[in-house]
Amino acid sequence: MSSRRIVLITGASRGIGAQTARILAARGDHVVVNYREKRRRAEDLVNEIGAAGGSASIAGADLSDAAAATELIESTVARFGRLDALVLNASGGLEQGAPPGYAMAINRDAQVRLTRAALPRLSAGGRIVFVTSHQAHFHGRKPVPADYEPIASSKRAGEDALRAMIPEFDRRAIGFTVVSGDMIDGTIIVRLLGRRDPAAVAARTAHGPLPTVPEFATAVADATTATTDPGATVYIGGADYLASR
Repeated sequence: MSSRRIVLITGASRGIGAQTARILAARGDHVVVNYREKRRRAEDLVNEIGAAGGSASIAGADLSDAAAATELIESTVARFGRLDALVLNASGGLEQGAPPGYAMAINRDAQVRLTRAALPRLSAGGRIVFVTSHQAHFHGRKPVPADYEPIASSKRAGEDALRAMIPEFDRRAIGFTVVSGDMIDGTIIVRLLGRRDPAAVAARTAHGPLPTVPEFATAVADATTATTDPGATVYIGGADYLASR
């Protein structure tokens, strides 16, 4: 285990997080698969990674709970002796029955809280990767589907809050990269949005095929090792967004 990087991926039991875990494990990292409530799904992923010759473990935590988020970091370091990379993949806001303010609580407050807990624990040269969408990254500059607005505004607020911490990241020799993607084909967010507002998804596909989960997850995995300027943004898909940027 000592020769492997320890990479914690939030919201990693499915979708982009799960695929990122597969890729990093195949590259030789030990991945800590964080989940909120789908323990069986997280266990299945870890077993799949192990069967393929990789190394992974699960860590359940509701990141909107301050104590649980802090314990996630502390328990990871206690178990493995260090933390080398933190991938901030978990997000929310379209869940049925979510309380008012939940999107901001999970997409901004939880991201900052988890980062602050991790900073003293991350190894020098470690990496933080914030996963977002073009609809959020370009919030305020490009139209956003009405049903996605709470997520877009709150994830943009989370990105802004993390960018404000770049001087501290620099002092600690911690890299920080944002990976932003167009709607990603096959993700739960696109499926939920498609049910509520099919025209919004159709408007994106009119510009060409949406990026796939493997394509986007590879960019996220690459960001945990690539040498970039502090706060650099990696863009996947959405040529129309980039043309006007």
